[in-house]
Amino acid sequence: MSLRHSKAMEWEELLRRVFDRIDEELEMKYGAQFPLHPARPPSGATASREHDGLFDIGAAFTPGYGSTYGRGYIVEVRMATLANVPADIIEQIEREVVERLRHELPKAFPERHLRIERDGHTFKIIGDLSLGSA
Repeated sequence: MSLRHSKAMEWEELLRRVFDRIDEELEMKYGAQFPLHPARPPSGATASREHDGLFDIGAAFTPGYGSTYGRGYIVEVRMATLANVPADIIEQIEREVVERLRHELPKAFPERHLRIERDGHTFKIIGDLSLGSA
């Protein structure tokens, strides 16, 4: 039995699917440009995109204490490589993730008003994060 609310788990599963689609697109575009970390399986080798391939894209909830925008989901973009990835490439990839999120979130959550904002050094999904009625 989980102590987490079922609506929260549904929300995060939908969000995970959005990130999986974005991950797949980035793998196709950048996957061959940088060598995988030696301990990382190739893209598509595991049951979860966050455990294989060059990218691990997701979000972590934060209550947002002391933040400009308050609570939300911090967007995380990690690359599993030992190669030195130039800062401009990292910024380009982050911009692409944000652009794709701005396109995909309204489709995945049509009843919600969500947006992506830069909050300090990170991007955050903010807006209607309510769980609705039980």
